[in-house]
Amino acid sequence: MFNLTIPESKVKEKSWSKDLEKPIYEKWKSSGEYRFNPDSDKPTFSIDFPPPYVNAPVHVGQAATGILMDMFARFHRMIGYNVLFPLGLDRNGLPIELAAERRFKIKFGEVSREKFLGMCKQVLEESSIASTESFLRSGISFSSWEFGSKLGDGYMTDSAEYRALTQATFIDMWNKDLIYEDERTNNYCPGCKTTIADAEVEYEELPTTFNDVVFKVKETGEEIIIATTRPELLGSCGMVIYNPEDYRYQQLKGKHAIVPVNNLEVPIIPHPYADPEKGTGLVMMCSFGDLGDIRFFRELKIQPIFLIGADGKLTKDAGQIAGLSIKKGREKIIQLLKEAGLLKKQQQLAHRTPICERSKDPIEFIAMKEFYVKQLDYKEKMLEMAEELNFFAPESRKLLKDWIDGLSIDWPISRRRYYATEVPIWYCEKCNYIVVPPKGKYYQPWREEPPVDKCPKCGHTKFRGETRVFDTWFDSSITPLYILGYGRHDKFFSKQKNCTLRPQGKEIIRTWLYYTLLKCYHLTGKQIFRDAWINYHIVDGKGEKMSKSLGNIIDPKNIIDQYGAEPFRFWAAVEGNLTQQDFRCASDRIVGAGKTIAKLWNVAKFVSMFPEPKQAKKIKLTPTDEWIIQELNTVIESTRAGYENYDFHNPAIRLRHFIWETFASHYLEMVKNRAYNAENIFTEEEQDAALYTLHYALQTILKLLAPIVPFVTYKLYHDVYGSDVHKEKFPEAKAKFEIIFASAELEALNSAVWKAKKDKGLSLKEGITELILPDKFSSIEKDLKSMHKIKKISYGPEVKVIF
Repeated sequence: MFNLTIPESKVKEKSWSKDLEKPIYEKWKSSGEYRFNPDSDKPTFSIDFPPPYVNAPVHVGQAATGILMDMFARFHRMIGYNVLFPLGLDRNGLPIELAAERRFKIKFGEVSREKFLGMCKQVLEESSIASTESFLRSGISFSSWEFGSKLGDGYMTDSAEYRALTQATFIDMWNKDLIYEDERTNNYCPGCKTTIADAEVEYEELPTTFNDVVFKVKETGEEIIIATTRPELLGSCGMVIYNPEDYRYQQLKGKHAIVPVNNLEVPIIPHPYADPEKGTGLVMMCSFGDLGDIRFFRELKIQPIFLIGADGKLTKDAGQIAGLSIKKGREKIIQLLKEAGLLKKQQQLAHRTPICERSKDPIEFIAMKEFYVKQLDYKEKMLEMAEELNFFAPESRKLLKDWIDGLSIDWPISRRRYYATEVPIWYCEKCNYIVVPPKGKYYQPWREEPPVDKCPKCGHTKFRGETRVFDTWFDSSITPLYILGYGRHDKFFSKQKNCTLRPQGKEIIRTWLYYTLLKCYHLTGKQIFRDAWINYHIVDGKGEKMSKSLGNIIDPKNIIDQYGAEPFRFWAAVEGNLTQQDFRCASDRIVGAGKTIAKLWNVAKFVSMFPEPKQAKKIKLTPTDEWIIQELNTVIESTRAGYENYDFHNPAIRLRHFIWETFASHYLEMVKNRAYNAENIFTEEEQDAALYTLHYALQTILKLLAPIVPFVTYKLYHDVYGSDVHKEKFPEAKAKFEIIFASAELEALNSAVWKAKKDKGLSLKEGITELILPDKFSSIEKDLKSMHKIKKISYGPEVKVIF
């Protein structure tokens, strides 16, 4: 191949542009390229991707998670798996209802159920398409690009099929005696107007007022002072306590306190729950001001007095403040205390307050009849499953175990809202017999008749349909079952040991992960996941958590509009270190990631100028070529090991270094003269070895990077080699070569020569008279002489450049 005539590069565009992405993802979108085939003989790799709510556009955290999941999917296709990776859209629950309330400026309960459901539907139709656009433009290769009911297609959690499966799981669990109804004290959100589970409660330091209120001791008439933030609950006081070690109040043991305004008579006892350092050291135990009150009343078996109703107003048992809102009732009771001279002092403090994670309203505790899933009896089993589950990263396991350890009540699953899956139950109006329907369809008991003509118990023909709906986590906890075909595609489901991967944020370990493990165990008797991949928060460039109030939220659509998907994807890989706490998202980091894409493009343009030599098997490599292939061997092995453990961070960093430094700065510079061979100083065999190695390295780099940056690798591989890189097998290391010098030593040698020229004020293209170097480099002498334009090479213990 002497006197090679260099053709034009097969890569025609001068540089990579975000505009090149659209035709590629439109092709993937329209062709059904990644449709899942349930009949394939390949092993299944399934990803239970977190369905985003569609009441708002996808945010940067969801997009980054989706991109990383796509990397996992693309890699596993390349190593021979049939990948099940459907897109779901979460269209159930409070977020949708709250969005409808904001959109139509109404409150839940102000319009009929039918009308409110129509409003929710309108919000959903307006937002669903926009919610997924960022995913599609990010190059995420979901198993199907359109929604439907076939296995492997995308799904919506408010579809009749999905809701029918949710109801079927309730029916199965009811029949297994895993669900029961009971009236208990529950967390209640006045804003959402429904009970919520402990997992939906957050805590926030909120400003509040400590009120020093005067109580009287019945037996002695003496005054005692009790500090409280909830004076409106005086009428529900069941006991006054002090710490057994608090010397100030030992004389009160066995006596009774008279509660002001309401004139209740309650016992005074010592109890360790009282904190001598808090307030006056005396505590009034009310039903119910906080979780501590609930535990106390249960422990001492005290009959509670409920002062707050489901409407968020004070009940008739509240006496003079009955019928008022909590806020107005508090103001009124303080006024009454002041008028009676029973309010000694008020102090403003920050108080750790339980709030609803969605509406942010402070939580109240009221008694309501709800349905419960048994979980306390299964804590040991859940802890055992938490140990068996593979966590990436392992420290996330503790978050799950701590949550399980702290469980104190069974899981309340019914809610008093509208836009969610209905509890499939009817009640006989005469004897209250519960009718549970057969599985197989989606039921709406509040609007339709039961599947029976008369009560099986008493023969009555009139029924009352259940109006409550399920907690959204009762719906969401079946996502792995749904995507694997549970209850719909039994043949396929029976072949799956479990769902391979659950990716999710750490903040919903206590909800989505835990409830899914619990419910799927109840239904299948097994661990539903093999692996759990837990990501952290996306923060801004300063490390601040993104929030609307701070004005630092980044819309992934804007990132893609400005930079394209590929820099965003490469940033996600480089930033996605599970040993760190957070992902930092800032423009300079994404721009920096884009520079590697540009470098890859330029490398490919250069390599594609040269033809691939024929009869590659007969080519004899030079030591320089063996060195770079050996370096590639280590990159291939470490990249595969990382990818198999959901680590794209370390491989991305190593690939970036290999492209910029090892390959471009050193190998390309060493062999480009041999590739051109313009002066015929190399043999044809040596030239062919360079061309073979250049193309082998480029092909390997593109395959290794294909899961991370699918657009640019698809474009380059197609233009240079005429095929789809995503249908290629993942690279395997070639035969090992014995290299007697380390890459770092060779890179240091070249850098020393370049530095010497620079220090002399010479161009890097200028020649040098003599180079003295260790004899370990003697095997690559010819390439070094050509690269640095060296007249003579001698050997000695240290590198020395002579001009």
